[in-house]
Amino acid sequence: MSIRRFLARALGNPNDRELGQMQPLVDAINDLEADYERLSDEGLRAKTDEFLHRLTDGVSLDDLLVEVFAAVREASKRTIGQRHYDVQLLGGIGMHRGWVVEMKTGEGKTLAATLPMYLNALTGRGCHLVTVNDYLARRDVQWMGQIYHMLGLSVGLLQQGRDQSFIYDPS
Repeated sequence: MSIRRFLARALGNPNDRELGQMQPLVDAINDLEADYERLSDEGLRAKTDEFLHRLTDGVSLDDLLVEVFAAVREASKRTIGQRHYDVQLLGGIGMHRGWVVEMKTGEGKTLAATLPMYLNALTGRGCHLVTVNDYLARRDVQWMGQIYHMLGLSVGLLQQGRDQSFIYDPS
């Protein structure tokens, strides 16, 4: 047996190890689901102000991740009728950590991206999501923009060949 095969068998797959280490975060997000379901729309929106206040008090984004992801999941359920599954939570955690996250077609990359986008937008520095074409950008700003809007954030759109951006406001 080669050294490589021996190490792989003894140490396991590094991706599986990373996913296993993220599972407690997913479990914690799932544990908050019932609490966030009980919030009114105004109470859910107020979570953004709470998160912003805690950030100014020195709490890190990583410390807020579980609560923030639970808030985004609930906003998604209320606005677009889609609930983030565990695989999407894992994808969102990976994206927040700066990893390249690979998901198959139909596994919910667009929905997964709402999690780290909202979390990182709380810093006030703005966040940018790049997509492959103008159609998807337009679709996603209207579709996923509802989630951000419910949580009190604005969403903009830049398109090729346009001199100015567009701010999405569903109201």
